[in-house]
Amino acid sequence: MVAALPMPPEHGVGCDGPAPTLSVVIPVYNGAGTIGELVAALSGLEVEGGLEIVLVNDGSPDDSDRVCRALLETCQVPITYVEHARNYGEHNAVMTGLRHARGAFVITMDDDLQNPPEEVLRLLHACRDGGYDVVYTFYAEKKHAWWRNLGSRFANWVADLLLDKPRGVYLSSFRCLNRLVVDGVTRYEGPFPYVDGLIMEVTQRIGTLEVRHLPRAMGRSNYTLQRLVRLWLNLAFNFSLLPLRLAVLAGLGMAAVGAVAALYVVLEAVFGEPPAGWASTITVVLLLSGVQLFVLGMIGEYIGRTFLTGNRKPQGIVRRVERSSVPAVLG
Repeated sequence: MVAALPMPPEHGVGCDGPAPTLSVVIPVYNGAGTIGELVAALSGLEVEGGLEIVLVNDGSPDDSDRVCRALLETCQVPITYVEHARNYGEHNAVMTGLRHARGAFVITMDDDLQNPPEEVLRLLHACRDGGYDVVYTFYAEKKHAWWRNLGSRFANWVADLLLDKPRGVYLSSFRCLNRLVVDGVTRYEGPFPYVDGLIMEVTQRIGTLEVRHLPRAMGRSNYTLQRLVRLWLNLAFNFSLLPLRLAVLAGLGMAAVGAVAALYVVLEAVFGEPPAGWASTITVVLLLSGVQLFVLGMIGEYIGRTFLTGNRKPQGIVRRVERSSVPAVLG
């Protein structure tokens, strides 16, 4: 949920013209050194029906705010600049950007220049001309660190298990959505958005497109192991009951093992020597206790998320929205 707060007057009148064909949504975090170059490259694209850029500053601690606001005055295409009151996370920022995007098609991409801007037109044409609701990109070779690539593969494997996702679709942040999907996804107001999970709940008409992936122009990835784990939790606990069903199976399995062990102990006591020592007992107790605590923790995660959602924890609070005065240029 984007909190309904009193908003300052919006800058310019760029929102008054006709809706463009394409909106490019870019969450900005520590992107002061790259966002200007990315916006300049996108501004040079010739999009039939017009192009707008939506920048969402997700509480970036660097100079991104000043750079983005300067782009409002210099960019040759319409820009909407949205500033979050604090850092909420990439998917929360994307949700805010989708709500402010007006295009018939919306492309989301990162601010790090690892996706060449010229691939934007290929992605738009693949979605529009292919009749897809969504087109995801994939890479022949990713230029991320090995641990980040490993985390991406793990997230996609988990998504294959938990989401109603077509097999072989790589969940990339560089993707194109049509207006149907954007409207469906932005209906979600909870505090734990996972954009790809929301997309899968709207449509299965999904295409893929291979694109180039470049090394980072500067700096390092904003994703830490903690952020990746938080993303996996959003995926696991917001869009599937499978973890709870696995807990039930684990309980049944441990009960079956316990029954077999109990039968063995009774038979050994009746026909053999009495059971010896405490080592086997403490081993079983620790094993069962570990499984119980794991299951309780999983149930607690579901309950905690329900509690925070019921208390209307914000998905993202918007401090300001500013728009450039450049009119939409129709191609």
